[in-house]
Order: sequence, then structure tokens, then C-alpha cells
Amino acid sequence: MNTEDFLKSLEDDHPPKGLNKLLQALWYDAKSDWEKSHAIASEIETNDGTLLHAYLHRKEGDQWNADYWYRRAKSKSPSSDLETEWQELVKKFCE
Repeated sequence: MNTEDFLKSLEDDHPPKGLNKLLQALWYDAKSDWEKSHAIASEIETNDGTLLHAYLHRKEGDQWNADYWYRRAKSKSPSSDLETEWQELVKKFCE
């Protein structure tokens, strides 16, 4: 799935079939379902999943926990706003 198709799918009530777990989590996050997004992200045991988990805790406002997950992902908490980080994650996970 490319970024444009993913963004268009946000107009729908359900995520597209066959969407990978990383994009599913971002889809639910965009639909204001943080709990569902976090539940999906918590099951992804890859570096990308860890980075996604960090973003979600940053969005939640739990910076201490977010910093823990960013360190696990060998990354730093971005200085960009949450919307920019979300967009960058979408692009990364659509590759």
C-alpha cells in the first residue's frame, strides 16, 4: 500500500483488508482509537513496532515511557510535532 492509498482509507469505517500491523495501528490512531492502536503496536516485536510504541506513548503524554521506547528503538524523541511524526511513520511503513 502506498501513502496516498493509506490516507484515502481513513475515510472508511474499517481499515483495508491485508493492511500490515504497523499501518493498522496508525490507522486506528488516526481514527482516535488509541487503545486499539496501542494493543496492536504492543504485539509487534520489531524495531519499527518499538518506534511506533514510542510514538503512541508520546501522544498519550507519557514522555518518560515514550523515551524508554525510543531508546529501545535506538532513536530519540523527535522535536517535530505529533502530526509530523505520524506522517513520517506512515511514509516509513508504506515503503
